[in-house]
Amino acid sequence: MALLMCASKDDNALVFSSYRVATLPALALTASLILALTSCDGGSGGDSASAAPSVIAPGAPGEKATTLSRDEAAKALPDDSPNPADLTYVTNMVAHHQQALVMTALADSHASGERVRGLAARIDAAQGPEIDVMEAWLKTNGGSHGTAHDHDHASMPGMATAAQLAALREARGAEFDRQFLRLMIAHHRGAVTMATEVLTHGRNVQVGEWANDVIAQQSAEIARMRAMG
Repeated sequence: MALLMCASKDDNALVFSSYRVATLPALALTASLILALTSCDGGSGGDSASAAPSVIAPGAPGEKATTLSRDEAAKALPDDSPNPADLTYVTNMVAHHQQALVMTALADSHASGERVRGLAARIDAAQGPEIDVMEAWLKTNGGSHGTAHDHDHASMPGMATAAQLAALREARGAEFDRQFLRLMIAHHRGAVTMATEVLTHGRNVQVGEWANDVIAQQSAEIARMRAMG
């Protein structure tokens, strides 16, 4: 952890406030550091150089800590603007989610009972809004999005083939349940693979948070579906 110390003079008394901020490798500092600096400086009435807040940034293992000024700390913030890996992940995950909804839409009339119908309803309720959020993000960040039927998306991990979807549409009752669970487990595993990859190659904080959510939520659902099979 890094310790932020800021000082101000109030009636000749030196007042100190401290904030704990997250530490990143190679002295990279998070946005919370800047917020802390702003809050700290807000109560300062002096204009002397000695009153300016500073940040003690821990060094790498075996290296000494470094003291940074406000400007230096701001420049040390990592660049989290979306890179090609982030844009590709979000674009592909929109299509990936869309195919999941194609499958869940069949459950109400095709499944044998409430267990599979309930599972499908939960997946639909979670991934439908996520599609809207990701499409809005792509629009803001200059990306593009397609549909689950685009040719380029067929090779994504876990995507069902056209033949598999056709067979699912024809299935009823227990046979539908079996096919649905098999396809959705593979689909979720593919999403976890995609999310793991973007955590390695992407750099956008928001995309990283989404990827971590996908890993946690869909891994839990995989375990539940395996127990149902």
